[in-house]
Amino acid sequence: MDITLFPSTLCGEIRAIPSKSQAHRLLICAAFADGVTTLNCPQTNEDIEATARCLNALGANIERTADGYRITPIVCVKSAPILDCGESGSTLRFLLPVVCALGVNATIKMHGRLPDRPLSPLWEELERMGCTLTKPTHDTIETFGKLQPGDFIINGNVSSQFITGLLLSAPLLEGKTKINIIGKLESAPYVVMTQQALGMFGVKTDDFTVTADVRLHSPGNISVEGDWSNGAFFLAAKALGNPVNITNLNPESPQGDRAVAHWLTQIGSTPTISAADIPDLVPILAVAFGCTTGAVFTDIRRLRLKESDRVASVCNMLRALGAEALATENTLTVEPGSYHTCTIDATGDHRIAIESTVATGPVTILGAECVAKSYPAFWQEYECLGGKYEQYIR
Repeated sequence: MDITLFPSTLCGEIRAIPSKSQAHRLLICAAFADGVTTLNCPQTNEDIEATARCLNALGANIERTADGYRITPIVCVKSAPILDCGESGSTLRFLLPVVCALGVNATIKMHGRLPDRPLSPLWEELERMGCTLTKPTHDTIETFGKLQPGDFIINGNVSSQFITGLLLSAPLLEGKTKINIIGKLESAPYVVMTQQALGMFGVKTDDFTVTADVRLHSPGNISVEGDWSNGAFFLAAKALGNPVNITNLNPESPQGDRAVAHWLTQIGSTPTISAADIPDLVPILAVAFGCTTGAVFTDIRRLRLKESDRVASVCNMLRALGAEALATENTLTVEPGSYHTCTIDATGDHRIAIESTVATGPVTILGAECVAKSYPAFWQEYECLGGKYEQYIR
C-alpha cells in the first residue's frame, strides 16, 4: 500500500496508544503467573500479537477482549512448541531465554529482516549456561536442553533486549540467578521497564539478582500505559505548529522515549542528541529538526540493525524531502532544508513511514502499510485530526 500525503494542519485531541514495550513484558509475566490476569490494552499491533501467539504456543491461553487481553497462565508447557515471532525483535529476544529456561525443544520462526538481526552475545551465553541452539534454516532457530541458574555475563552495548530476556527467564529457573552486565548498558530505560513489569508481579530484581524461591504473582487487573514512542509523531506535529493535544502519556514513565518531550523543546537550537537510549526517536526527531534548525545525533551504530538500516533510511528520507543528512559510523548530522514534493520508500520500517506534514507539496510513501507493526490505526487517526491523504493498493 502506498500513500500520498497532502499539506494539511492537524488539529484536535489524540489518545496515545498502549505501549508496545510494556505490553510485551506484561504478557510474558502474566503467562507464568499464579493466576488469571486481565490486561487493559485496548489497541494492539502485529508485534504484540506475535508475543501473545508465541505464549499460546507454549501453553498459555491468551484471549483478546474488548478492552485488552485475558491471560490464563501456562500450567503445562506444550511439547515441541513452534513459536512464530513474525518480524518482532522484542518477541524473539525476550522469549528465546524463556524457552531455554523451560527446557523444551522448541522451533522459533522469524520473518522479514528479523533473521538478520543480531543474537550474539545472547546466543553464546545461553549455550554456556546449559542450552544448545541451532539454526537449521535462515529463518528458524531450534532450542535444546535446559538453562541453568547461576551467574550470567552479558555485554550491555548490543541490545538491552538481551538483558530483558534474561530477566524474564530468571523467575523460571530453579536457583538464584544474577545477570552481570559488562560495559555500558545501551537503552537502559528499557531494562528499567522490565524490572518495573516484574515488580508488578511481585518479583524484585535489585542488582539484577533473582532469588531461588521467587514466584510470579498475578496482580489481577493491570493496564498498559500510553506509548511515548508512537506518540512522538503527534508531539512533533504539535511542536511544529499543529494544535494537537496528546493524552494518556505518563510523564513519570520509565520509557526512555519520553525524552522526546525534552528534545522537541530544543527546536530553535542545533542540539547534539545521543541516540544510545532513544534509537526509535531518531527518525521523527530528524524530520522535526530537518525542517527547522538541524541537529547532530551521536551513538547511532545500533540504528543500522533495526527493521531497516535506519541510518540509511533516515538519510534517504531527509534528502528526498529536501534536507541534508551526513552519516559517519556513529554520527548523523542533519542540516535543515525546505521540504518539498517527493517519494519516500518506507523500506518496511514503521518508524520511517510516519512523516511530518510540513512539506510544501504532496509526499508519497511507498509501503505505508508497515505501520501495522506498531500502530495499525495510525493513518485513520491521522485523518481524524485533519490529515489529508490518498491511498493506493498495489
